Amino acid sequence: MPFTHLDASGSARMVDVTAKQATVRAATASGRVAVAPDVIALLRDGGVPKGDVIAVARIAGIQAAKKTPDLLPLAHTIGVHGCTVDLEIVDDGVEIVATVRTADRTGVEMEALTSVSVAALAVIDMVKGLDRSAHITDIKLLSKQGGRSGTWTRED
Repeated sequence: MPFTHLDASGSARMVDVTAKQATVRAATASGRVAVAPDVIALLRDGGVPKGDVIAVARIAGIQAAKKTPDLLPLAHTIGVHGCTVDLEIVDDGVEIVATVRTADRTGVEMEALTSVSVAALAVIDMVKGLDRSAHITDIKLLSKQGGRSGTWTRED
């Protein structure tokens, strides 16, 4: 099977999606930020000195979904028509789930993964002064809908 992002000479290229029909597509990704128990308490009480960690991370995730082609050189510029970023404080960290939707010629898997990644980085940025061991884990695609390949859902 040939590589879609390489031309005949082996040089990188952006896949041409001009002839594809725009269809409704969606993708959901998740990840988590592990933090120390004392940081969990501050997150729950709204006591993080830098401010509202969850609100900042949510906005960062939404913004990141829209900026994906600026970060990934072969990603297409598409219309991000919907993006939700949900963050939940759990006993050992912050769980993040992002869903991105479009009606375009290519999928939004990378936008969902970028959204989660940057939301997680925003959490780290907000708590790094309190917990130098805070770290990002388990970023993964959970599902995608639409397009030629249809629906896919992670099994685990």
